Amino acid sequence: MVATSGSGHFQVLPLSIPDVKSIVAPRHADARGFISETFNRRDLAAAGIDFDGVQDNRSVSLRKGTVRGLHFQAPPFAQAKLVRVSRGAIFDVAVDLRRGSPTYGRHVSLMLNAADGGQMFVPNGFAHGFCTLEPDTEVLYKVDNYYSKQHEAGIRWNDPALAIHWPVSTGEAVVSERDRAQPLLKDIAAVFALEDRAKAGAR
Repeated sequence: MVATSGSGHFQVLPLSIPDVKSIVAPRHADARGFISETFNRRDLAAAGIDFDGVQDNRSVSLRKGTVRGLHFQAPPFAQAKLVRVSRGAIFDVAVDLRRGSPTYGRHVSLMLNAADGGQMFVPNGFAHGFCTLEPDTEVLYKVDNYYSKQHEAGIRWNDPALAIHWPVSTGEAVVSERDRAQPLLKDIAAVFALEDRAKAGAR
């Protein structure tokens, strides 16, 4: 699907879990370099993504093989995310946590890098995480709800039930103590339901 506007267009493609999207923006280049839109609410809405970003986050990881995730915020502070890489590269992952979804507990992944500027849209109802593929990687993500410490939660990044083929082994991964101690999927309460799609931006 391609959403167009007077200033350009985004190429928006569903991934294997269709509510998660790959987004590519055009680059207008000349001898000096290039310019590119990284967010355009009108274009995303034209592609069926109702996303009203209210907060921008920046994450810098010094070492290759750094894993951050799998994180989410519980309602009423659940967040949809628009993720991109401004330096380096990542293996980006979203896990469906919507009870009643035919893809509950399944994941989708996408390689994102600064070179091509691709983005991944992660709807409400998913846990999100990534592994850095290069040192000094910087990740920027826009979210549609504010951070709430009381509502932050997660699941174990290497939970065998998720069957995620991370590009780093458990022994080599650089992971925080908090993320090492996250619960398994089978041990978390039902947080999201399929009807939460109304806030997920997938219409």
